[in-house]
Amino acid sequence: MTNTATPRSTARLDFARTAPKVFRAMIALDAAAREGLDPALVELVQVRSSQLNGCAYCLDMHVKDARKAGESDERIYLLPVWREAPEGVYSERERAALALAEQITRIGDGVSDAVYERAAELFPESELARLISLCFTINAWNRINVATRKTPGAP
Repeated sequence: MTNTATPRSTARLDFARTAPKVFRAMIALDAAAREGLDPALVELVQVRSSQLNGCAYCLDMHVKDARKAGESDERIYLLPVWREAPEGVYSERERAALALAEQITRIGDGVSDAVYERAAELFPESELARLISLCFTINAWNRINVATRKTPGAP
């Protein structure tokens, strides 16, 4: 799914200022979801979900964060086609997390048993719960930022 809205340089509203309790709750949810997960995996999932949702603000932020976490340009560039990436570019855990993130992001068809079971094989239950939480959290951030037209470089 891509964002087909006409790009505008002006944000509609400052979400953090106009809904501070919700914003703080989102920050807390985001921190709880990340806890104990590999920072590089977190960023890969957040970049991929942001690509699918057409969220320029989150994509910009999480690509920069991925680089800070040690991600290579190759792995970042190949995310849109991770399934076709050469063997060894992404680990089995990363592939399972990306498949799960894509299905959670495109929730219309649900999460298949095969994708869920593969993730459950590779992630202990507590990590899997946080991975699912990470997916719905980045999707919420994407929706907030797309709806309010928050753009890269905006505070």
